Amino acid sequence: MVMAYSAWEEVIAKLRPPIASENPRFCTSSMHNCMSPNRASQRGAAMEWSDLRVFLAIAREGTLGAAARKLGQTQPTMGRRLQALENAVGHKLFQRTSEGFVLTDEGAAVLNHAERIEDEALAFQRQLAGQERQLDGLLRITASDWFAEHLLTPVIAEFARAYPRVTVELLTDTRFLSLSRREADLAFRIRPFDEPDIVSRKLLHMPYGAYTAADYPPPRAGDGEGALLITMDSAFGNMPDVAWLQRVLPNARVAFRSNARAVQARMCMQGAGVAVLPLPLGDALAGLRRIDLGEDPPARETWIGYHRDMRRLARLRALLDLVVARLAD
Repeated sequence: MVMAYSAWEEVIAKLRPPIASENPRFCTSSMHNCMSPNRASQRGAAMEWSDLRVFLAIAREGTLGAAARKLGQTQPTMGRRLQALENAVGHKLFQRTSEGFVLTDEGAAVLNHAERIEDEALAFQRQLAGQERQLDGLLRITASDWFAEHLLTPVIAEFARAYPRVTVELLTDTRFLSLSRREADLAFRIRPFDEPDIVSRKLLHMPYGAYTAADYPPPRAGDGEGALLITMDSAFGNMPDVAWLQRVLPNARVAFRSNARAVQARMCMQGAGVAVLPLPLGDALAGLRRIDLGEDPPARETWIGYHRDMRRLARLRALLDLVVARLAD
């Protein structure tokens, strides 16, 4: 990509150490920076978009292993690519520590430029993808585990029958994958999108309920003495249902935490305690009983979004229309 290549060459030129001398008679074997102008210009000439992706993956993941998994490469390959990259710019970009790779000052300077180049390259890719009119190719979706299993799979199955040339990839992740970086093409979330350039809409109102196993002793509302609670993990401690459950059962004890609603539901079925679950999940599972604690847990809204550059992508529009027809309030 000419746009990214040109900008990357500019970064290399700014960081490359000065040539010790253009006169060969001043060069010695110990002067690593001593080279002819031709050799100096060649040092960054092979820089490619893939080199930029290697640098960004290591900077974001913190280890070679994690970066290799991110890009689908082997760890030794990533190590060689990084070494070649540092040779090209003439600086160490990372400090190797016992906890992973930490950016050096030069690496931090490169990061700012690299992210700008990445943004330009990804925008170009999105614009190209967004012009595709064919109903074939890959479509990547991200949603929570339970939402994907209980609500999306019937819709995706119907879509697959109607459009057999489209490959749907469904990613269940508690992280919010980036639509700008095309980590996903379509995302389902339980809060409004706050990223720029995202087209979004509220899809449906999601009621929640309190559940126990069928043979679990019902707790007393306003007390909860002796009851056990199943809640979201500490990273999601600000979820409204966590505070609600502890308020209506103040004397109950938290026995289990998980960031996956499906796991919470399974633990609840095993009699591990009281869980707050979305009604489409809790009501669908045999062995769970919805209980009355005097008031309903807070409901949530489910939102759907995609990057505006993808709005003309035919396969995205086809799935979006079907999702809205089958799931929207």
